[in-house]
Amino acid sequence: QVQLEESGGGLVQPGGSLRLSCKASGSEFNAYTMAWYRQAPGKQRELVAAITSGGSTNYADSVKGRFTISRDNAKNTVYLQMNSLKPEDTAVYYCYARYYLNYWGQGTQVTVSS
Repeated sequence: QVQLEESGGGLVQPGGSLRLSCKASGSEFNAYTMAWYRQAPGKQRELVAAITSGGSTNYADSVKGRFTISRDNAKNTVYLQMNSLKPEDTAVYYCYARYYLNYWGQGTQVTVSS
């Protein structure tokens, strides 16, 4: 069983930045594939960014060049650095881990508004 705890969400003005963090339990974190998803009201949950155990990354087209996913295996933590935020980035952001099974965090709200 992998437990995930997100932090770092909040209210930010358009053009601003936020960094989300997700701390995972377990001793095999370096083997987990990690990702961030988001879900806006009335919309389906969508992949934002993912990072494999080997460090390969992929991003949704809508966030390429603005968001960066990274991981610190020594801290069992994955990050999502979000820059140049837009109102359409407003959503609940969920941390995801895959290690034989799929695991989800509780989500953290990100609101981009002036």
